[in-house]
Amino acid sequence: MKRLLSVFLSVTLLANCVLAGQQLPDIKGKKVLFIIASGDFRDEEYMHSREILEGQGATVVVASSSLNTSQGVLGLKVKPDILMDEVDVPSYDAIVFIGGIGAQEHWNNPKAHSIAREAIEAGKVVGAICIAPVTLANAGILNGKRATVFRSQAHMLRAKGAEYTGASVELDGKLITADGPRSARKFGQAIVRALRAEDR
Repeated sequence: MKRLLSVFLSVTLLANCVLAGQQLPDIKGKKVLFIIASGDFRDEEYMHSREILEGQGATVVVASSSLNTSQGVLGLKVKPDILMDEVDVPSYDAIVFIGGIGAQEHWNNPKAHSIAREAIEAGKVVGAICIAPVTLANAGILNGKRATVFRSQAHMLRAKGAEYTGASVELDGKLITADGPRSARKFGQAIVRALRAEDR
């Protein structure tokens, strides 16, 4: 009986994994820009989102304010590919701002605001997680939009006219926001689906 139960559980787990894989569409050929802080980005938000996107065929490019290796809050080290000042928005299908305490450096950064606004105006998918949605709010693109953020910063979104929902992941058109590390996988999946929807 125990052996049969073990086999049943193994088959069920395999089936669930296959079904889960089928739920995410292939996005081969899509190019996604991750913007991370020069230090203290949130490791899980970077890793899990990138794994999901690349697992479905997307190419991920990393930008930051410095080309020096950036270290995450938990110790992950990432060498940016390009400087934020070099970002050519039309070259990407999605722009994603990764959170972590270091993301505060982008809250009032004119270049970060410019990238976010240009991306929205061009009809790109724009995402931000943890405290990074504050950058989008300060850029003026969350006014009148449903959005979420790490709970401590909810007031900053409301102050800029956003409708704070408190959801783990929130979608409003091509805007995707998430509340933090625990939602990183769901955030990545939402970006995948938004990118695939563009081709329908």
